[in-house]
Amino acid sequence: MSSKINWLITHTTPGSLVLQPWLTKNGVSYSLAQKYTKNGWLKKISAGVYYRPGANDKVKPSWVDAIQAMEVQLHHPVHLAGLSSLTHQGLSHYLKLGEDKIWVGVGNKQSLPKWFREFPDQHWFYSTTKGLRLDPLKDLKVLKINGKEVRASTPELAAYEVVDAINKQISFEHASELFQGLVNLSPRKVQSMLERSHSVQTNRVFLFLSRHLEHAWAQHLVETNIELGSGKRQVVKGGRLDERYQITVPESLSDKGKMQQNG
Repeated sequence: MSSKINWLITHTTPGSLVLQPWLTKNGVSYSLAQKYTKNGWLKKISAGVYYRPGANDKVKPSWVDAIQAMEVQLHHPVHLAGLSSLTHQGLSHYLKLGEDKIWVGVGNKQSLPKWFREFPDQHWFYSTTKGLRLDPLKDLKVLKINGKEVRASTPELAAYEVVDAINKQISFEHASELFQGLVNLSPRKVQSMLERSHSVQTNRVFLFLSRHLEHAWAQHLVETNIELGSGKRQVVKGGRLDERYQITVPESLSDKGKMQQNG
């Protein structure tokens, strides 16, 4: 038992989430985990979900621990996404950390365990981006947050996730404000990503914002290799039709609105 406690201390830190499947895989049975709980080595959150307490039990697991546990202990493909990823890379000033929803990228939110979906005092926004075939090597990176490593969207994928969330979690205008700061995206990474995307509306809005804001990297994109479909798309009710991409956009972002601002 002492060797297993040493293993637990070595492989966790105070506040770390500890999941029973991971414990079992490493030789700590359910009954032994119950003994650890009784003796104060672990604190129980829900069935099969614990955390390692600190000396005074003030250190509690955060959303960072939840995402890390999903990745490391369950090998579940989740990642910090969209607005949250941009914020933790210093590319957004619009999210008050700890107050708003944390964006998490998932293939299917129904596949997430109940403890994650109901994590205490945490609100999630699930970014599913079903129209994009994710390439983890190209689209994800590792960020260190609160001393712990989690996978996160690259700025290019985060931008895509923001666009995909328009009218779901974010407004068109807010997405445009975020895009203003994305001056250093890699055109090679953006091109690869958009070529893998089958979401016509997301592709069109992404390209519109890139061109509207006159980002230098947008000039290197080859639009003929990107799926843009046909016909008009209503993105904004009562908006003005952008002729190039055949989408409705807010009046302030239309060519007419842009000319009025410049005039």
